Amino acid sequence: MARVPEPRIVWDPIPFGSSRRQEMVAYAERHYGLHTYKLIDPRVIVIHYTDGPDFTSAFDTFAADTPDIELHELPGTCSHFVIDGAGVIHQLVSLSIMCRHTVGLNWTAIGVEHVGYSDRQILADRRQLEASLRLVRWLRCRLHIPIANVIGHNESLTSPYHHERVAALRTQTHDDWTHADMQIYRGRLRQLGGCLAARG
Repeated sequence: MARVPEPRIVWDPIPFGSSRRQEMVAYAERHYGLHTYKLIDPRVIVIHYTDGPDFTSAFDTFAADTPDIELHELPGTCSHFVIDGAGVIHQLVSLSIMCRHTVGLNWTAIGVEHVGYSDRQILADRRQLEASLRLVRWLRCRLHIPIANVIGHNESLTSPYHHERVAALRTQTHDDWTHADMQIYRGRLRQLGGCLAARG
């Protein structure tokens, strides 16, 4: 038996220099009581869609480091990975760095975005979905994250790892990747098998 192979990942980093790191430290202190910008021992993978047409628009949004239009906070929103419509996996941020993608979970979650406008669009896109499943299987096996902790953004409030110090945000979540659609996604993930792969 062999380890699950790493999928092909294109390194497309967004700027994450000292000022953005310090903004992340301030964010982590305010929301989680943590004095760090580092993602330490991630326990959750959160599945999202970009609500946009292509990788470039997602990259530009995450690279900008401007206050987000919803919560108006810094640093700007970001995700560790974006999977485009052709099934190309882009990594924007190192797994050692915290990203702002899910209120209450950024301290322990890896963000995986999919270019598109709905869960169902991505579930119906064979290339994009297969790339997503390969990536998430590899991540969860590498980091020992159980399938139950691969969740949609809409499921964030039910995660046992959800923690938010700002009272007004303790029920904040998004509509993307509902429980019903994540049940389909997790079912497909289980079909790929466990964390050891048979040798060719």
